[in-house]
Amino acid sequence: MVQLMVTPESSLADVPVWIQASGLTPFQQVTLYLSLTDEKGVKFESRAFYHANKAGVVDVKEACALGGDYSGVWPMGLFCTMKPDKMFHRLMKLDVMGSPFRVQINLFDSFVLLPSSKIVPLATCTVERWYAAPGLKRFPIKEGRVRGALFLPPGPGPFPGVIDMFGGSGGLIEFRAGLLASKGFAVLALAFFAYDDLPQFLTEIDLEYFEEATKLLLNHPMVRGPGLGVIGLSKGAEIALAMCTFLEQIVAVVCINGTTAMTGVPLYFRDIYIPAVPYSGEKLLVTDTGALTNYHVMGDPREEKHQASLIPLEKASGHVLFVIGEDDRSIHSKLFAEVSLARAKKYGKNNCTLLLYPGAGHLIEPPGSPLSNITLIRGAPKPIRWGGKPEPHAKAQEHSWKEIEKFFKLHLGPAGKSNL
Repeated sequence: MVQLMVTPESSLADVPVWIQASGLTPFQQVTLYLSLTDEKGVKFESRAFYHANKAGVVDVKEACALGGDYSGVWPMGLFCTMKPDKMFHRLMKLDVMGSPFRVQINLFDSFVLLPSSKIVPLATCTVERWYAAPGLKRFPIKEGRVRGALFLPPGPGPFPGVIDMFGGSGGLIEFRAGLLASKGFAVLALAFFAYDDLPQFLTEIDLEYFEEATKLLLNHPMVRGPGLGVIGLSKGAEIALAMCTFLEQIVAVVCINGTTAMTGVPLYFRDIYIPAVPYSGEKLLVTDTGALTNYHVMGDPREEKHQASLIPLEKASGHVLFVIGEDDRSIHSKLFAEVSLARAKKYGKNNCTLLLYPGAGHLIEPPGSPLSNITLIRGAPKPIRWGGKPEPHAKAQEHSWKEIEKFFKLHLGPAGKSNL
């Protein structure tokens, strides 16, 4: 009897999944086909072709995929190579608390590119991928000027606190915060424009808003001080670096593929003003796919015109972890990070760590997330090219996620215990 086993059948979305088919004939040709439909109704799918071994088993931990969306031995290949049926769409969990992504995995006889109702699978199963651990609580935040969502792990607390921010598309993105909170952190997913009654467009960085968010989180009875962590991607990484530089409460920052200068919009904080390097719109390129690449728009941080806009990292007393994809096609993030590190060392600072990932693109997310090479974002006239190659990008996500958790535990203290 043919059987398809997936372990675990229900888990957090950052947990690796093991797929094994048995009961096949020796050396039988089969297809493993994965599909899910997101909350916007967009279908994502992937497939891989295998030969069973002489015992009639396909074990993705050992078997070599012969083709499809990937080849070679790659246990999480089906998850990491999913592609949408709607072009330029990014897989992103919207309702973190209410439901998981339900992923269907089918086993087909022979090699099947496009399943249809006429092709009956040999076996099928459904996998649940959650973004919130059992007992996790979410609280909408609308206090003073601060807008976002606070995630608290189960248990008595208090928990180490982390602020989570994304980039230039604005809005409130919560899936990473839910997963981090599931590790035992109290996480504030923080919006800073294009959400609720916040400004629809980003015209400046008012660091007092982020200071207010910092104090709000630290004053929560379930949050353990005296310091907080911040994690940011892209524009969020730029802001995170500024927070670490000017806010003494911020003691650990993870900057994922951001600039280390104020770009596009200036920063204000009491009597501090950092002017922005204007975007060089004439350097915006349209690729042969019709997507935009911003790679040269930010300019070169070594140029004279950037010097007044560089974030003075030497003033930061906290620790900084730069997570950099070397195939980032949106920002020359490696160069920005290296310039910032050199500046810190010039002033005798040794509080920065650089993680470089060859082949990884801009959108480095929790493990198991498929590569988003080109997507649409709010406010952009065309899709944006982010870069990245599927397998090295996936490896970067797996490794960096573990390093991020270790980094926060090292500098914020151990995370809370939860019934994960």
